[in-house]
Amino acid sequence: MSLQKPAEEATGQRSAFFIGTKQDDVPEQEKEDHQQLILLKANALASENSLKEAIYWFSVALRYGPIRPEQLSTFVDCIVRNQRENASCGSDSSSKRDSEEQGSHWDKVFDCPNCHSFLGEPVTLACGHSFCKRCLQRGLFSRCKLCHEAVTLEGKPNVILCGLLAKWLPVEVKRSKRLSEVDELYRRKRCLEAIRQASDLIQEEPETTAEARLSRAEAYMSLKEFDLALEDIEFCLASSCSAEALFRKATVLHEMGEVDESLQVFLNCLAVDEDFPCAKRQVEKILCDLLSSANDNVKVGLRETAQNTSHHLRNKTLVADAQVKSHVPIQRQSQHQVRAVSAHHPKDKQGKRRESLERPSLSRAHSLRSHGSASGEQGLKRVCSAPQLGDQEKASLLKRKLSVSDVGPCIVANGSSKYKKQGVRNCQKTAVAAKTYRSVRKDLIDTNDLECSLCMRLFYEPVTTPCGHTFCKICLERCLDYTPHCPLCKESLKEYLACRKYSVTSVLDVLIKQYFGQEYEERTKTHLEETRELSDLTKNVPIFVCTMAYPTVPCPLHVFEPRYRLMIRRCMDTGTRQFGMCINDPQKGFVDHGCMLIIRSVHFLPDGRSVVDTIGGKRFRVLSRGMKDGYSIADIEHLEDTRVETRKELESLQELHDAVYNQARVWFQNLKIRFHNQILQHFGPMPEREADIQATPNGPACCWWLLAVLPIDPRYQLSVLSMTSLKERLVKIQHILTYLQSIPNS
Repeated sequence: MSLQKPAEEATGQRSAFFIGTKQDDVPEQEKEDHQQLILLKANALASENSLKEAIYWFSVALRYGPIRPEQLSTFVDCIVRNQRENASCGSDSSSKRDSEEQGSHWDKVFDCPNCHSFLGEPVTLACGHSFCKRCLQRGLFSRCKLCHEAVTLEGKPNVILCGLLAKWLPVEVKRSKRLSEVDELYRRKRCLEAIRQASDLIQEEPETTAEARLSRAEAYMSLKEFDLALEDIEFCLASSCSAEALFRKATVLHEMGEVDESLQVFLNCLAVDEDFPCAKRQVEKILCDLLSSANDNVKVGLRETAQNTSHHLRNKTLVADAQVKSHVPIQRQSQHQVRAVSAHHPKDKQGKRRESLERPSLSRAHSLRSHGSASGEQGLKRVCSAPQLGDQEKASLLKRKLSVSDVGPCIVANGSSKYKKQGVRNCQKTAVAAKTYRSVRKDLIDTNDLECSLCMRLFYEPVTTPCGHTFCKICLERCLDYTPHCPLCKESLKEYLACRKYSVTSVLDVLIKQYFGQEYEERTKTHLEETRELSDLTKNVPIFVCTMAYPTVPCPLHVFEPRYRLMIRRCMDTGTRQFGMCINDPQKGFVDHGCMLIIRSVHFLPDGRSVVDTIGGKRFRVLSRGMKDGYSIADIEHLEDTRVETRKELESLQELHDAVYNQARVWFQNLKIRFHNQILQHFGPMPEREADIQATPNGPACCWWLLAVLPIDPRYQLSVLSMTSLKERLVKIQHILTYLQSIPNS
């Protein structure tokens, strides 16, 4: 099947898209398959910045049925990427210098990384970075602004951090709470009260003007007071070109029916912040509607359609009529001419906007000439409302109008704004300059405010749970070994435990290092000493009392006891990845000989249990025993085989080894198929014959494999494990094989 674009001359003649057969004759499943292939081609073209071709193939896909807005995600990303590249051209280096210079004038620790306002009611995400509750509740971002990790679990406010801010910066906390009250009134649909309280806040607390005006604008929009909402938003845009302000403006315009202009502002919002999920969804919906309209066969005139619509839409219909007559010369304008027109801005405060909404006699062509910032968007609307154009002309014109969005980095102007318009860079400079340095009084700084409630020491690697409580990472892990609940509030942490992502809370970590540097150094020194003690592989070695283990033989373990969860985690954290394995002894606790196990991988289960894949390492003898945090420890010395030096003894040893190896192979091959397969599944195949039987301190691997699979008592296996003579070990194994082979059907 070919997806090549049809010839130009055939475009105007066909009424449906053909791929091998007529569309009406194609089964539904085949239509869906064809549509998916076409959408793949359209997305591939969009990713290569071929906008015109992508639009064409999206329109072709619509012939096979409707497409979902999210299927235009790649197309939207392409548009936004182009706009961002054009906006940042020539200003990257200077903006970096500006940010570096401005960053030294104020402390960013107490600011939200998203809105750059005070970190009111801080919520710590799974990645360890903290954002204000307002940004999280409004869904202003889907990925962390600092590490770009996806925002998954939205937790409660950080209790420790909230307490510190209330003690250190009470004035800012009070302002933040008043702003939260405004947002809460709006969420409860008490818009008049929200407007009244926001107005009081703006007068009494000038520092919160931008946030309060945006909240008030939302309330105005709910009451259909669009002009007042736009006035508040334009005030915010004049001082700080934030993505949230642009999104609010676009939302108001969309509610007013100005779909064309709202699309442009939504794109500007994404150009400022590409990780703005609400804006991206709106752009996808609008473009999906535009493309769908471009493919509809218009059977009823625009005037007839307008009879069943609102007054505002009837005006748009009349405007479209005037536009259709003048469409051909407009289409022939060069991109340079369109950009020249879009550079013009009206001087009237609100007259132009109301004129476009209320005067049916105003033509869209006149609107294109007078409203420079909206010329591109109005062209988009014209694309979907011009039935005389063929699919290729519509696609071409839509592509041209989308390219108009490259005019500037951030177009915040419209006919209703009385404030001076600025680009992204100037707005950001103004916003940064307005910030003040926040200092903390020395008499308010107390180490008790940053103490872990479990170990009663200064936080070391503080970790915050979704319920908002903070603990040392080590302390929290030990608690979760016993129960998947918060140690303080007892809230379930099963999902948090399943993720096993204990990221350090960056804000608290910075504050501890900044204000308690000396105490932090002492805490770090203590931690390193404890880690160094755990890293010694001859003293205080952790002992897992369970089963027999042998050098070079795999030993999978299911770890579920809290004490052994802690032991395995410590082995991983210290980097040794080793522990001893011994069998139980009723008198001593565990026997005098064992084998070190090397951890190859650990698979953690959602409830905290783990499956540990280990393999045997060196053998050892226990010198002394002890206990640490519930599990056994021991001082040990490693065992090695005594080497045979004389040639005659070596030849004799080699002959014995070969005889035992051949005998073992015969025994293994003659086993019943069921036992044979079980051994292969648990221990793998029998190791190959080794050229040098004294190459390793533990001797040939086949001896340990045989010792593991032979059906003998663990005490007898232990006696063979403790031998340091390879000859004696081979003789023992030979005796066992001879006995087993003498038993019928063994």
